Amino acid sequence: MSPTASIPCDVKDLSLAEAGKRRIEWAAQSMPVLAAIRKQFIKTQPLAGIRVAACLHVTTETANLMITLRDGGANIALCASNPLSTQDETAAALVKEYAIPTFAIKGESNDVYYQHINAALDHNPQITMDDGADVVTLLHTKRKDSLKNVIGGTEETTTGVIRLRAMAKEGVLGYPIVAVNDALTKHLFDNRYGTGQSTIDGIIRATNVLLAGLNVVVAGYGWCGRGFAMRARGLGANVIVTEIDPTKALEALMDGFRVMTMHEAAAIGDIFCTVTGNKSVIARDHFERLKSGAILCNSGHFNVEIDLDTLGSMASSRRETRPFVEEFAMRDGRKIYVLGEGRLINLAAAEGHPASVMDMSFANQALSAEYMVKNHAKLENKVYSVPEELDKQVARMKLEAMGTTIDRLTPEQEEYLAGWSEGT
Repeated sequence: MSPTASIPCDVKDLSLAEAGKRRIEWAAQSMPVLAAIRKQFIKTQPLAGIRVAACLHVTTETANLMITLRDGGANIALCASNPLSTQDETAAALVKEYAIPTFAIKGESNDVYYQHINAALDHNPQITMDDGADVVTLLHTKRKDSLKNVIGGTEETTTGVIRLRAMAKEGVLGYPIVAVNDALTKHLFDNRYGTGQSTIDGIIRATNVLLAGLNVVVAGYGWCGRGFAMRARGLGANVIVTEIDPTKALEALMDGFRVMTMHEAAAIGDIFCTVTGNKSVIARDHFERLKSGAILCNSGHFNVEIDLDTLGSMASSRRETRPFVEEFAMRDGRKIYVLGEGRLINLAAAEGHPASVMDMSFANQALSAEYMVKNHAKLENKVYSVPEELDKQVARMKLEAMGTTIDRLTPEQEEYLAGWSEGT
């Protein structure tokens, strides 16, 4: 454990705290909705005495969410939801400057990653906040001792919601969870605009390649895939989309992108980015067809979308050529490059989503935590959407912060929309 007077923690270096505080304050300037919620939380204390275990990307934006929850009365323990997504100076600042127990080190091993999750669960939480459902999974397997005290939770990402819905369908989910990911003010903006920009940012920081003129292959055309494809095209790339869903494939085609199978795309792609939430999206068949110099990365939650074990077994050697760039030398002379160990490239090699878009996502987190504390007793052990009124509240607050006003229905219009008798 890092040496600190009274705050449990495991961070890289507490001397980084001052730099981390400056970065947290910088992000806060672009998070006006969360700031407004924080002011309200200070007054109303909706989370007073509630123990929260949060497993999220330890970034400056997350720090501002943790501060908001703390100021709303919550007693928090935070750990990383990805071994490469932690900003070490932010983790240090959370402990030293804000007195929030934090367990996260960038580049931590898989064993340490789970040690940190267990440290957060040792906090004996009543509310969980997940980004990928690793805390929920551990609570339902190896840490069932801590499950009895949990009254509810939230989930931030598509991958986690998929896992949680599978648990609910099997009847094994032990408490109600709000799918923050499904809020319109989350996935329409965070997934599309945040992932779109930050994924490009991570690829360029790691490689310094020029995207213009390259064949960029996007695996998956959900909101994250849409955002990345849009941004890649904006930088001059020739974008190819691969999909398994016929409707999404048709949408990509009508949005002006080439659509084909990954088998076809493998032979012509220069840069590949997976955003599907599934495993082995790029696998042996595709590795065999890749051009020498092909770059592979992932912006889905887990590092399973690229089958790295198989790629490693096919290579004669591997080495790091740049930070977050690993070269796999194939036996036939080709060289294939994997970015960020196949983990989220936008957080492994860059800083994740801009604060202005995380403002909405984390406003939903804060309001959903308040909602869960107030309503858990009447909720079943299911996955719930963010209540529509909370979603719209976040949108209204964001518009107000951006200095934008919109029209309102007149009483006559409300009556017309609510009725059926007035025809042509």
